[in-house]
Amino acid sequence: MTEYLTAPAKLTLSLRIVGVRSDDYHLIEAEMVSLAVADSLIVDPTASGFTIDGPFKAHVPTGRSNLVAKALRLVGRTAGVHLTKHIPAGGGLGGGSADAAAILRWAGCTDPALAVTLGADVPFCVVGGRAWVRGVGDVIEPMTPEPRTLTLLIPPLHVSTTAAYDMWDQLGGCTADGHNDLEPAAIAVEPRLAYWRDWVTDLTGTRPTLAGSGATWWLDGHHSGQLAELGNDGATVIETST
Repeated sequence: MTEYLTAPAKLTLSLRIVGVRSDDYHLIEAEMVSLAVADSLIVDPTASGFTIDGPFKAHVPTGRSNLVAKALRLVGRTAGVHLTKHIPAGGGLGGGSADAAAILRWAGCTDPALAVTLGADVPFCVVGGRAWVRGVGDVIEPMTPEPRTLTLLIPPLHVSTTAAYDMWDQLGGCTADGHNDLEPAAIAVEPRLAYWRDWVTDLTGTRPTLAGSGATWWLDGHHSGQLAELGNDGATVIETST
């Protein structure tokens, strides 16, 4: 029977790095929320293959490396999946993780120890809502929902999460003045992030926060009108809610 699934984006509102395990995985304490912007999946267990459309389908792998394919293999299932991509790729909004989590929920798999093998954001995306996330992303403590309106600015940049954490190590475990300990390291990896941060600050009068390792900058409230001109420079502006 064909099923229609929703895969909400995730946003990391705050991130503290509290240690490093012996296997070099970083231990975090983070607040994450699901967003109204979401991918959609059509799953047909009688078929096979993977197809994709939507405004952000570019740069999404369609072979075995796609997280949907990996999630199906993890749970030992086969299905034909059509993905409509509404979550921008490369912005740190967990699009691939959300898609994988949707497949895990469809298959009845909610074990965070399995989910985290697909990526650090996948266990949260399986649970969704609002949660305090600890460990290497595998300890999820649900929190009371807190409705918020948020404006996201996604520059035409990509920041490697691995590179950002490696830089955090090189900088001696730096902490941030704001809510995200990874922000200084991410900017060291990709200095153009600071250019976009300063542009958003100039246009809105409010300093944005980097989401995880980036490249998304976010603000509380309605700011899409103020940031509309940034779309002419290749950025994506999304006004959404939790």
